[in-house]
Amino acid sequence: MQEIQMNHGQKGFTLIELMIVVAIIGILAAVAIPQYQDYVARSQVNRVVGEISALKTAAEENLMRGVTPSGNASSNNIGFPGSSLLSAFSVNFQNDGSGNMQGTFGNSASTAINGGTVTISRTTAGVWSCNVSGVDTSFVPAGC
Repeated sequence: MQEIQMNHGQKGFTLIELMIVVAIIGILAAVAIPQYQDYVARSQVNRVVGEISALKTAAEENLMRGVTPSGNASSNNIGFPGSSLLSAFSVNFQNDGSGNMQGTFGNSASTAINGGTVTISRTTAGVWSCNVSGVDTSFVPAGC
């Protein structure tokens, strides 16, 4: 007589194993997605602070030549072409050298910072300061 061997080994995954994997992925996504969105908002605030801060040299040069920097994103005399993260940008200086450069988050900015503002100000003594308002304080860089 011949013996017939039947192999009943498991092939593939059971439904419960698949459900456990899906649950683990869901838990990881629930933690990771908000953290990633916070990271994006923080990096966008840092980017705009850096872009506007870079204009301090141009503003100082204009002030030293007796030109009062002013205007908006499309027409200003400090050479700022605008930013994809800003819905508005303005430069407002006085004849005494005091003034500010201000950008308002909008356009392609994260919804967490949309509507907030970055203001880089100068006193008559030539001291520059930075202020970020309208956004969560955890997104504000240490220098502001």
